[in-house]
Amino acid sequence: MIVVNTETIPGMRIVQVRGIVQGNTVRSKHMGRDIMAGFKNLVGGELKGYTELLTEARREALSRMLSEA
Repeated sequence: MIVVNTETIPGMRIVQVRGIVQGNTVRSKHMGRDIMAGFKNLVGGELKGYTELLTEARREALSRMLSEA
């Protein structure tokens, strides 16, 4: 199955439209890591723990979206 967010796909014929599908997930970090991230945020730079958390959440949301489709 191809899942897209457009009305046309060049070279393809769409045979079924399922409507809106979505995948959601909510995550939280450990409180101690939140405090450390707060300090890191004061001096600037990437918050790697949150980058990893966002990547995991995006992967899980995509998986749920595909399951719903």
